[in-house]
Order: sequence, then structure tokens, then C-alpha cells
Amino acid sequence: MLKQWMARLLVGRTTVGNTLTDERPDPGFESVWREGVRRRLGVLAIVIGLWAVALEAKLAIVQLVQHREWAQKADNQQFAKFEVPGVRGDIVDRTGQALAISVPGYQVFVDQKAAANLNARAEAEEICAVFQDCSPKDVAEIARKLKGDRRHMPIRAAADTTQEIVARIRKMNVERSRARKPVIVNTVAQSVRLYPKKELAAHVIGAVDMDGKGIAGLEGKFNDKIAGTPGLVHVQVDGRRDRGEVGSEVMREPTAGAGLELTIHAPLQHFVQRELELTVAAERANGGSIVVMDPFTGEILAMDSAPRFNPNLFREATDNQTVNRSIQAVYEPGSTLKIVTAAAALAENVMTPSTLIDTNPGYVVVPNRGKPIREDNGKNYGVLSFEDVIVRSSNVGAIRIGDRVGTKVLLDYLGLFGFGRKLLPDLEGETRGLVKAAARINDSGRASISMGYEIGVTPLQLVAATSVVANGGTLVQPYLVRAIRHSNGRREVKQPVALNRVISPEVAATLTAIMEGVVDHGTARRAALNGYSIAGKTGTAQKVIDRKYSDTDYDVSFAGFVPSRRPAFAILVVIDTPRVSKAYGGAIAAPLFKRVAEAAIHLIGVPPSINPEPPVIRAATPPPARRTATMPSLTQVGGRPVMPDLSGLNLREALRFTNRLQLHMSADGDGSVIGQSPAAGTVIEPGMTGVLRLRRQPAERGERR
Repeated sequence: MLKQWMARLLVGRTTVGNTLTDERPDPGFESVWREGVRRRLGVLAIVIGLWAVALEAKLAIVQLVQHREWAQKADNQQFAKFEVPGVRGDIVDRTGQALAISVPGYQVFVDQKAAANLNARAEAEEICAVFQDCSPKDVAEIARKLKGDRRHMPIRAAADTTQEIVARIRKMNVERSRARKPVIVNTVAQSVRLYPKKELAAHVIGAVDMDGKGIAGLEGKFNDKIAGTPGLVHVQVDGRRDRGEVGSEVMREPTAGAGLELTIHAPLQHFVQRELELTVAAERANGGSIVVMDPFTGEILAMDSAPRFNPNLFREATDNQTVNRSIQAVYEPGSTLKIVTAAAALAENVMTPSTLIDTNPGYVVVPNRGKPIREDNGKNYGVLSFEDVIVRSSNVGAIRIGDRVGTKVLLDYLGLFGFGRKLLPDLEGETRGLVKAAARINDSGRASISMGYEIGVTPLQLVAATSVVANGGTLVQPYLVRAIRHSNGRREVKQPVALNRVISPEVAATLTAIMEGVVDHGTARRAALNGYSIAGKTGTAQKVIDRKYSDTDYDVSFAGFVPSRRPAFAILVVIDTPRVSKAYGGAIAAPLFKRVAEAAIHLIGVPPSINPEPPVIRAATPPPARRTATMPSLTQVGGRPVMPDLSGLNLREALRFTNRLQLHMSADGDGSVIGQSPAAGTVIEPGMTGVLRLRRQPAERGERR
């Protein structure tokens, strides 16, 4: 009872009719209370349901629709992925000498995200303190590269990063981590492009940029083939960005690209470059170019332009140094183009070598031309034969020949000889030169073209045109890449390409005889070479300065081939604005041609064509005999020593001889010399290093071992 009474006190009466024994609440109150709770529960259920639907929808969107985006964001916070360039294939000359190779190195990069809240200038100065070779410009450039959202921003090429710099970077990062400072600079393994011969064939080989991509020469043209496949590096970074790189993993190793085997002959290229440099310096000239080509195949054995650059220091080179004059410098050739004028006249049967041409009174008045065209130095050759017009390089005679040929035919032959079009498929940047359309050429223009003016040519075009005469009348395509050597061992060999027939073999033979006269008793007597017949043509052309022909600045040149009757080399020499000697092709370019031709003959091996030594007849099956070594003699090419053949000498004898030449040689093996580097015939200099490969010879029968 007490319990019931207490319940009533706590609950109260709900209706008048309730008794002390009634424990149930008033029905009206219960109805109101239950309805309120029901409404609240309903609202709560709806809210919870909507929240659950929204959450599930968001999860579905994140997991299904936006999965890649959020995964990428997570990776960006935790990982950095970047490509490492592949290992570039080697570039070698025709004898196997390395001209461009790849060696292990380290590229330096910065993490822009880790440096987001730092003082870029102060950080750049700290980085430069590690490099120890920064200029104020370099500091500003690094500070600029610290700003952004890339995790891998290169700031120093692998070629410029030494092991000492790598060690200092690692030490700096350890110190920064201990001080709880963000690590913003690091290194990654990357192959370094190295050019062991430095400036040798620099314009041909080209260079690479800081990322290892080819940007000039063969490096640029064949980048896709020799670059290889990039590797992929996966770097784990600290999410708070205060420790930079935590660890890295190579996801894909870089692979090697294809190698290039060139037509270039490195020893000859070296000689050509030295002789051209000496001539340009001696004449205080603006520059020059030399091209040596096989007139039958189109293989370029040497191609040089001065001034030149060191591909290892390409970023320091000036625009003047990086221009490949052999294919990019356009000049008016002057009298060397008279070869084409003469070829057109002979091929069209307009004239014969004995046709007489009146050059009196030593000048010619051309309609629509202000001044008469005169012979050099005011000469008057009188009546000359067609042949003597070329031998004496008569301007008036060449104009008379051009008048007989006609404008259209002359332009047709210029095109057949390769002028006005690109010839070299292996390099970018070649110019077509300048050949006017027939409609733009009047009588004055035809007169100028006949003697080598009002036309722009490149040295490569002119040596290709000279090769037409040398090989019997065919224009062959010049090329530099002899073969592409793929990483799987396959060797893709380049085949010579004949572009078109220009003149008949008979016309080529007639022109050859005329060009021999130029060297024998004409304007190029200083190109003559003992034991070898040479055919060629000199050129001396006034340069255009401020839209008028200069009386002081000239391009002098000589184009020829040797031996003239069985040519091995077609050679062109051009010197831009000589300022010391009298500016004539016969005085400057012809002697340089002679030195280059002499070196090519000795280095590659061409027998004399004038009074050759009788052949040595050997037995068909000579008895086996051991070689009796004799001390070699010292020979010179162009006044410079060449490496002798040391085969058969013992080590003491070989070293005694090389010490006289001031060479530093090492030995590989024992016994007698069976191989050597530098190779026999290579032009050498004091201080050069090399290797002697030795092997013991087997004892003859009956001889004690």
C-alpha cells in the first residue's frame, strides 16, 4: 500500500475518477506523449536515412567515379614519380673510335613542394654554397626554379655534377633533417653524355641539353633512335614535407638506344680541323669550312667549320661557334661555279674545248647594268679557247659561254648539279641556298651567274657538284651515318643513293682534263701534289657588305678531286674574309687543299697516280715465314709526324721508338707488337697516350719453345 501511495504522489492524478489503486497514466496524456515521441523518432529516422544515403553516395563517388583523382592526390602527397632518360647509344667514327659515349652520373633536382613555404633566395644561396661555382645569375635561376608544384625540377645537369658535389648534397640533407628543416634538393642517377674527342667533328655530332635530349647535329636528328627508353623512378617523400625524400625505388630501368657508326674518319677529321684553324688564325679570317667526300658513294670523310665549339661545354658556345658553315653558310662561290657553266655548254654541244672565245677588250658591257664587267686586275686575255677560259678563270669568257647556253638551260643544270635544294638527310638546319627563278633573271643576272655571282650556295652543295665531274656525271647524295647499330645486335647499313644523272661520262672526262690544266698551269698551281694528278677550280668572290660588293672582303675557295683520273676524294676549301695574304683562292685555299689531300692520301692509303711504283708480284702460295721486324721510319704529313707501324717489334724496341716521339704508351700482353693505338698513319702530337698489344709468336718447327 505504501508503495502505491508513493507512486500516486509522484505521478499525480490524471483524472477525477482515478482511485488510489489506479497505476496507469491518464489516456489523454499518454496519447499526446506517444504522438510527440513518434514524430521525433520519425524525423530522426529520416535524417539518419538521408545521412546514410548521402554518405553511401559520397563513398560510391569517391571509390568509383573519383577513384583515380583521389589516388593521384594521395600519391602526390606520399610519392614522386619521374622519368630518367635512357642510356644514349654511342657514336663512333668509321674506324670505331668513340666520338660520343654515355657514362654514369647524377642529376641534381629540387622539390618545389617541399620548398613552398621557404625563402627561395636564401635556399638558392645555400644550394650554391654546395655547388661552389655559382654566379649571381645562377643563384637567381635556382631561386626561380624553387617556385612551383613539381617534385622533380632539374637544376644541374649530370655532366656538371661531380662526386664531390653529390657528397656535399648528402651531407647538407643530413644536417637539415637533424635540424627539422625540409630537404629540398637531391640527386638521381642519370647517364652523362661525354665527348672524349672534345671539338672533333663537333658540328656533325651536336650536343644534348641538361635533360640529356639531343638538340643539335646528329644528337638532335637521331635523338629518337639513340635516346633509348626512359626509366621510371618512384620516390617516397615525407607527408609533412620536412624531410624530403624518404626512399626511392626504380620501377623501370632505362634502356640503351641505338648507336651510330659514321662515315667520318677521325684521324683525317683531326688533321682537317687543325689545318683549317691554323689557316683561319694566320689569315685573321672570319672563319672557314672544309668538306672531304667520297665522290662515288657520297660518304663524308671529314666536315669542319671554324670557329667551332666543345660539345661538353655546349651551353657556353656562341651562335657564331655553333653555326655549321658547311651546310648553313650561304655564299657566292665565284669562279668555282664556272664548272657548271662549262658543263652546260659541253653537254648541250654549244661549244667544244677548242672553241675560240673573244674576250677583247678585257671587259663586257651588259644591258641594264651600270658598270661593265672586267677581268681581274684589268687584264685582257684577247682570244681564248674554251679550255683556257676555265684554266685562266676569265670572267668575260664565262659570260660569253653563258650567253650561248641561255638562261633556262643554265638554271636547269644548276638544279641538276644540286644547287637550290637540300642534299644531306642526316642533319637538321641545312639551307637550300639561293637560286633565282628564270623570270627574275635578265641579261645582267645571267652574266653574273655564269661567273659565280647572284647565286647562293653552301660548301656541301659545291663539293657534291664537284663530285659529279669526279665520278663520271652522277649526283650522289652526301651522308654522314654509315650504319645504325641496334641494341639487339642488328646493324642497319646505309646504302649510297644516286640522285640523278647530270652529264655524260664523256663530258665529265673532258671537264676533268680542263680542271687538271687549272692545277698544272692555271690559277691553282699551288694545289699540285707530287705523284698525284689533281683536278680543280679556284674561286674568289667579293662579299656583299651594306648591299654593295666590297673591295676588301672576299670569300676564297678551291674545289677539286684527287687523283683526278681515279678519284678517291672530292675536297672543298672555303676561307671567309682573309685579311693577311692577297685574297685569291689560288693563294690561300689551294695550298690548304694540298695539305688536306696529302693527309687523306697517306691516312687512308691511295697509291700514286703519276709514275707509280711497279706492283710487287708474290707467289700464289708463299711459304710460311715469320716476320722479321725492322725499325720503322718517321714519316710526316703536312710537316707533322704520323704514327708508324710498330708491328713485329718487341716491347723494348717499340717503347724506344715511341719515347723519341714523346708518346706515353702502355703494354697489354707480352712478346711482339700485334696491334697498337693510335693506329699506324694517325697524325700524332707530343704527350699523346696509347696502348701496345703484344703476343708471343709461335715457335717454328724444330725451334725450342
